[in-house]
Amino acid sequence: MDCKNIGIYIKYALTVYLIYAFVFGVLIFGFQKPKDSRYLSSHPVDRFYGEGIGQDRVALIEERYYSGLVRVDLIERAKETLDISYYTIHDGVSTDIFLGSIIEAADRGVKVRFILDGVFHHLEGNLKDVIYAFADHPNIELKFYEPFTLLKPWTWNNRLHDKFIIADNKLAIIGGRNIGDKYFAQDDSNIAVVNDRDVLILNTDEAHFQSSVISQLKDYFNQVWNHEFSRYPTTELTEREQEKGYKKSQYLKQRLEDMKKINPEIFDNSFNWADLSLPTKKITLIHNPIERLNKEPWCWYELINLAEDAEESILLQSPYIIPTRGMVKSLRDKDITAEDIDILTNSLAVSPNPFAISGYMNHRKNIADTKANVYEFQGPGSIHAKSYIFDKRISAVGSFNFDSRSVHLSTETMVIIDSEQFAEHLEYEMEKYIEQSLLVGENYDYIGNHKIKPRKVPLVKKIIIKVFSIVVYFFEFML
Repeated sequence: MDCKNIGIYIKYALTVYLIYAFVFGVLIFGFQKPKDSRYLSSHPVDRFYGEGIGQDRVALIEERYYSGLVRVDLIERAKETLDISYYTIHDGVSTDIFLGSIIEAADRGVKVRFILDGVFHHLEGNLKDVIYAFADHPNIELKFYEPFTLLKPWTWNNRLHDKFIIADNKLAIIGGRNIGDKYFAQDDSNIAVVNDRDVLILNTDEAHFQSSVISQLKDYFNQVWNHEFSRYPTTELTEREQEKGYKKSQYLKQRLEDMKKINPEIFDNSFNWADLSLPTKKITLIHNPIERLNKEPWCWYELINLAEDAEESILLQSPYIIPTRGMVKSLRDKDITAEDIDILTNSLAVSPNPFAISGYMNHRKNIADTKANVYEFQGPGSIHAKSYIFDKRISAVGSFNFDSRSVHLSTETMVIIDSEQFAEHLEYEMEKYIEQSLLVGENYDYIGNHKIKPRKVPLVKKIIIKVFSIVVYFFEFML
């Protein structure tokens, strides 16, 4: 067989594969319908409401740099176990501190389980040897959720989007932040910062752990950890990999010691969470099912049920607002009668996600035509937090974006918090972003505001988003 024929066969094979991947990695999601398990019939909305004072207290973790200190504090005070779940990790100073602190905790006997998304974990390049360092440590287990499989394109969109840490049975932090410098940078930083939000949960009664939302979060973590979709990246290290892992481990330990000398304020804070947290009536975890293809939208069900239950007000913040036809239909099927509905999202100028903002621009007029007030953030940085407040009492914070990917494709977790005090605090912080945003008017232009000027959008970005908007219109079910 000559080279010409080989080239033809390769071309045909590649064409067949690309068609196969497109059909089973993209098109199938536009036609496959999720199962209907009558989920809501067994999960009434009134279960989110409590009476009296519950055992879980909650603290809002808003400021970027502070949120990094809180994570270090949780890892430092862990005595027995650390369960960690994240979508992605970005190389940088904060990541070195985070990983070094995990190794330090494991060295003192803490059992660490760490799960990352199997495609977007970013343990590559400078971070690749972290895999070997963790695999070689007797107290650390690392898994990837749904690693990339070339021949199973229907698995490519089954992504782990959760972001939380559980320390022993006492503390947990959950929210929208990934791990990377842009999520934890101080205000004087020169990087493009991302404004996000977490909540810290304190279980005040460890003797009755099963009654705490941290128990629910731990059960969910175990479900994902033990699922067939979650796999160890390596089972046996070669001598060369062991050597690489040892060197990386020593580097991270030394990096941690150097940072303790240079920036001692990051460490040994021993925050008094009993004083820093607020009481709640009840906290409940909601999450999507663990399954491939289009998932039954459990989180979406819960949130629109809460929206229907609201009588006075709904305040919604999401970096991406992409209401697909299916989402719009389910909203219309609900009798949402709240008088005041405010939506906060990124403007075209500040959004760092070209695909998501393209999807939003396709729906921007329809959203503005509703009775909701739509505010678009003008910076500095961009917003990445996902939060809801219903009737100034029930709050929802977690990883769920207002888009089809969070509704049907990814794992998602949110905590539903029944607390007027917390809702007041959360609304106060969300209003700060609204004050840096512009209201979309009836003609889809911004309503004039002498305090805020609209951020200019570079011509190149306008052109790119215009082109993307045409393309993503046909694939919004994957945004």
